[in-house]
Amino acid sequence: MRELVTRTQPIVWRLCSVLGSPGEEEDLVQETYLRALRSLGSYRGDAPVRSWLLSIARHVCADHVRRRNRQRRLVDRITRNTPTDFRPDTESVDELLDRLLPDQREAFELTQVVGLSYDEAAELMQCPIGTVRSRVARARAALLDAVRAADAV
Repeated sequence: MRELVTRTQPIVWRLCSVLGSPGEEEDLVQETYLRALRSLGSYRGDAPVRSWLLSIARHVCADHVRRRNRQRRLVDRITRNTPTDFRPDTESVDELLDRLLPDQREAFELTQVVGLSYDEAAELMQCPIGTVRSRVARARAALLDAVRAADAV
């Protein structure tokens, strides 16, 4: 594994530098190797290891860009709907969303950030629409409680 990383890290780093966000290359490269290790058993050998690894790196970067875009849209929505001059930074939004249960966060992000309808989110999450509605409601309540707690400090 050490030799694989030594031989491929420069090209993976370059790809992550081009496709990822500036300053986040190290995390993207690390995530690439973590995903590669987790899926090593499914590598069939149809393509060279380098191509397989670069494909993983491309997916890691794409996921990263999508996540950052969702965060920006969420900050924009919060800012538009906030009557004060308060502008949350991306890190504080991430911290708030990280506090949600994974199912609640997914339902909240799909409907409130990505803009899917409840029907579309239910289909994507493979659960009833009522489940999506309750998860979003619980996520909103948890976020509101967290913001109120932060304001009280």
